[in-house]
Amino acid sequence: MIKIIIWIIAAYGMSTIIVYGSIFEGLRTFLKKWGNSGGLFDFIGKFLSSLTSCMLCTSTWLGFFFSWYLGGITTIFGISQIPAIFFDGMFTAGAVWALNGIIEFFEENRIK
Repeated sequence: MIKIIIWIIAAYGMSTIIVYGSIFEGLRTFLKKWGNSGGLFDFIGKFLSSLTSCMLCTSTWLGFFFSWYLGGITTIFGISQIPAIFFDGMFTAGAVWALNGIIEFFEENRIK
């Protein structure tokens, strides 16, 4: 259970830094320009631009990476490693999306 909580908090933190952090602002701007250049690598630029500017996209790919690098959390259900990577990505995306939604709700509705 603690592994799942740490997994979610780490994925949320990393996703927030990549999508909203000023440290990645230059990279996001470059990828957005590269994705709209109309050149040969237009598809790659658009993919990477959406990856670094979308909370759901970033958390999904982080879930895939976490599962591959750290070992899956869904393997406790008897799922083999390859499908576990997919399910871990989906779990991470949902958990981060839900946590982000809750945090944004309270940011918009705080007492002034």
